[in-house]
Amino acid sequence: MSRRALRRLRGEQRGQEPLGPGALQFALRDDDDVEEEGPKREPGGQRPRGAAKEGVRVNNRFELINIEDLEEGPVVNGERSDCLLTDAVVSRNKRRSPSGSTETKRDGEAADRAALPEQSNISGKLRKKKKKQKSKKNATGETSENGLEDIDRILERIEDSSGLNRPGPPPLSSKKHVLYVEHRHLNPDTELKRYFGARAVLGEQRPRQRQRVYPKCTWLTTPKSTWPRYSKPGLSMRLLESRKGLSSFAFEHSEEYQQTQHKFLAAVESMEPNNIVVLLQTSPYHVDSLLQLSDACRFQEDQEMARDLVERALYSMECAFHPLFSLTSGTCRLDYRRPENRSFYLALYKQMSFLEKRGCPRTALEYCKLILSLEPDEDPLCMLLLIDHLALRARNYEYLIRLFQEWEAHRNLSQLPNFAFSVPLAYFLLSQQADLPEQELSSAREKASLLIRQALTMFPGVLMSLLEYCSVRPDAAVANHRFFGPDAEISQPPALSQLVSLYLGRSHFLWKEPATMSWLEENVREVLQAVDAGDPAVEVCESRRKVLYQRAPRNIHRHVVLSEIKEAVAALPPDVTTQSVMGFDPLPPLDTIYSYVRPERYLSAPALLLCLYSSEVSALGLPGTHCPSRHRPSEQSVIWGPVLSLTCLTQQHFCQVL
Repeated sequence: MSRRALRRLRGEQRGQEPLGPGALQFALRDDDDVEEEGPKREPGGQRPRGAAKEGVRVNNRFELINIEDLEEGPVVNGERSDCLLTDAVVSRNKRRSPSGSTETKRDGEAADRAALPEQSNISGKLRKKKKKQKSKKNATGETSENGLEDIDRILERIEDSSGLNRPGPPPLSSKKHVLYVEHRHLNPDTELKRYFGARAVLGEQRPRQRQRVYPKCTWLTTPKSTWPRYSKPGLSMRLLESRKGLSSFAFEHSEEYQQTQHKFLAAVESMEPNNIVVLLQTSPYHVDSLLQLSDACRFQEDQEMARDLVERALYSMECAFHPLFSLTSGTCRLDYRRPENRSFYLALYKQMSFLEKRGCPRTALEYCKLILSLEPDEDPLCMLLLIDHLALRARNYEYLIRLFQEWEAHRNLSQLPNFAFSVPLAYFLLSQQADLPEQELSSAREKASLLIRQALTMFPGVLMSLLEYCSVRPDAAVANHRFFGPDAEISQPPALSQLVSLYLGRSHFLWKEPATMSWLEENVREVLQAVDAGDPAVEVCESRRKVLYQRAPRNIHRHVVLSEIKEAVAALPPDVTTQSVMGFDPLPPLDTIYSYVRPERYLSAPALLLCLYSSEVSALGLPGTHCPSRHRPSEQSVIWGPVLSLTCLTQQHFCQVL
């Protein structure tokens, strides 16, 4: 007989025994496993001597929490007849004396009275057991979801009670780094459940924990049953150094993974996507192959498959994390100059783009913070050009303001057009909230007006393009003024025009609200009055524009290529547009750190024809690709670009040559 059945017969209620120090020992096992596993006894059939001193073993860690609320109402004796209850009563009747003496009857009555609470406990326990079994058989998934919500409420209750009863340090939110990433916001289901409800998001797709065959739990993605069975592809991570509270890591490729990487480069050189598909059949978790094939699927309008491939690449890299590597602390660094690390950057960026298009800006903001935290000083993917847009879309105005206040002193964020216009917009939208005190609302409105006037003075060429994007006809006094007229947009440097095009192409719809436009109109008139009055700040801003925006760095060009915003891509300089752009490694750094070298190989016939074609195209001055290298990997040896039309055009020229 199992331990639970013995407790039922004795009428004991679990959790009512006196607890001593260290009495609670949580054993994370299922209830079914406990039933199957009988009580451990000594060879003589007796229980171990130290069993009474071990305390209470609780299988459910939430069982002793508010047990009064979880139990059902009292059960009146005699309403239900259960087999165990009947057996207990019959066994007591057999003990009674057949003589029927007065003393024996009194003992029987006393025993019956003592059995009343015992029977009540047994009946209540049986009803709870049947109710639990019934909830397990429910196939709608609603019961399990309610159970998860109950656990969340219990956890919140525990946190609240612990915070009230025990004084301690201030809450964690006041100590969090500005790039601190929250685990729960990395899951898009958390944001979708807030919009549509848990039942609409999860449904019956939640797998049981016992059926999962994946080696570990991951934060970035949720493994799917349709994926190939995971086997280590030879990807790992090592700790390079720890200094001043920062830890530098780097991904490493084993010899087997290096061979797969060489096969991938050869498949890219063949300009045939099917070769990458064949490679993934033998190496289903090769990261660069997954990212490259994801781009091909995306250009063919297969967004679901493209997102699935990126998630699989993220899962492969997360399984290779070092034990000390943390996604949330903001103190772990990955050098973008190492080719092994770039795949993680690009996979995160592509996943962030899919999340934004899916309507999850809050989750995309966490991914943006994660990418920026990996190398905030260099910012290889230039996430500072995007983080303000995601914060406004997620309506997280406080975070954008905090980032601007903490980084303005050493990063000069106000010199970027996106921050110059997004921060005052965040202040203005914050002043429109009715749940804030009146003093804070007026202060936010004044701060917003001050910052937007500074932005209009520094970047006057933004106004007319912004009004054109929003389909707003400007006033004649504004359109004909020399400060905001057509000359303002024409006279700005090319690098500044590229930044303005990037910002407007991405965030112009945030300004379309009538209240926002009326507030912008008021400040435009005040700026015109200051310009006509001869404000010296106008000349200072003009000289600063001519000095600061001569040429954009390589990371901005890389960001523009990844963003695929037509207006910004059209503003790229010719030296960027004429070179090949690889989908799995766009515009690699010029000071790349290689850990292994690709072996020398003879050029294949298609690659040799491509060399001839590239030389002819260069002689004609047409955009094309360069000859693949056969010596060092520093001379780019891949021709596959993210734009498949260029590849198709190249193949057509091959046919003409042949």
